[in-house]
Amino acid sequence: MEYEFRLPDIGEGVAEGEVVQWFVKEGDSIREDQPLVSVLTDKANVEIPSPKTGRIAHIHAQVGEKVKVGGGLVTIETTGPDAGPTGATPPSIVSAAPTPSSITSAMPTVPPKPVSTVPAAPENEGRVLAPPYLRRLAAERGVDISTVKGTGPAGRVTEADLAAHTPGAAANIATTAPVPASAHTVSGPSAAPSPLDKPATTPAVPAAEILERIPIRGIRRVIAEHMTESTHRAAHFTYVEEVDVSELVRLRDRMAKHVEKQGVRLSYLPFIVKAVVAALKTNPKLNATMDDAHEELLVRSVYHIGIAAAAPEGLIVPVVRNADQKSVSQLAREIQDLAERGKGGKLSRAELMGSTFTISSLGALGGVMATPILNYPEVGILGVHKIQRRPVYRPDGMIGPADLMNLSISLDHRVVDGIEGAQFLAAVKAYLEDPHQLFAELA
Repeated sequence: MEYEFRLPDIGEGVAEGEVVQWFVKEGDSIREDQPLVSVLTDKANVEIPSPKTGRIAHIHAQVGEKVKVGGGLVTIETTGPDAGPTGATPPSIVSAAPTPSSITSAMPTVPPKPVSTVPAAPENEGRVLAPPYLRRLAAERGVDISTVKGTGPAGRVTEADLAAHTPGAAANIATTAPVPASAHTVSGPSAAPSPLDKPATTPAVPAAEILERIPIRGIRRVIAEHMTESTHRAAHFTYVEEVDVSELVRLRDRMAKHVEKQGVRLSYLPFIVKAVVAALKTNPKLNATMDDAHEELLVRSVYHIGIAAAAPEGLIVPVVRNADQKSVSQLAREIQDLAERGKGGKLSRAELMGSTFTISSLGALGGVMATPILNYPEVGILGVHKIQRRPVYRPDGMIGPADLMNLSISLDHRVVDGIEGAQFLAAVKAYLEDPHQLFAELA
């Protein structure tokens, strides 16, 4: 008999997935639980196993094609009994999807091994199928969840279903759902268009001049969409400061002798994290996220600092949680751990979400300045540039050497004024030029 396998309910809030790779082709034989297809959502790269043993009769979705949950993936010819409802096979999360930043540090990674599984939706036993956060959100809005018609697998209520039942609330579901900050759903007439939507005309490039056509798919496509959302939603502006970090260089060199005895490399980044946190405490509006649905700025009470990083397949932002409660050596150890596990693809999704402010550094390749793109819905991102020794005028009028570095901060001008951005960066500069201030509060 023919068995049509449909895209299963991969996880809460996931409405569709992009086919990244087929592990079989039409005519191939396949065993139950053998890897069938890899699908990318805005939350994870998911490897889906075959629900049946049989022969691949027809593949319905090609690589690069997006499929709605419940949409047809493949038809399998099988002579065995039906093994259960279509699309009920639980997929495995292979890796968490990245979050955006325009400036990154070089921390390569490789596709990780499966780290967890997402269970399939349960059978409908006469009650409404809906994830807990949607039930809570419905209650907050005074909506009887039992009156919402579910369009997901087995009648499961989705975000879109609740949004359709409560007009004008679609965007808020994305900000309430437990998903990465960069993966917020955009809906309504003001939604940002996909950067991959086909234009009315194709660029008039002669075929002889085209060296290679590179499909924008998978993680690269997710990044493109998130970048477009950030630039569409936020009104970016960038402010730049030059910082004399000569004293920081000396302090770091002295501390490194002690910290590195513990097997931890001490870079300048832990000091920058501490300076940023200290400056955020006196400029709390920058430690915030935007709730566009309610036109509110959510000032955060925690300091979860994202560290933007580059990977071969795209960008990731590992998060240092409660950075205000950690010493320089603790920050160094955690940043190094996140970097090493990022290279091995061993970071969990939880470690890549929830940042309140992002720092992006290219280290020695940091250049002179840049205009980083916000990690939406955050309202600030700091670009860190390389340290260079140059001659400067001293207060006594003499010329001498100094270690100089530029910092560039991009902010959401809808909620942060220029003077506020300048005050914040001035505070960061003061802490880095006299880094001993960072330890005064511990005295």
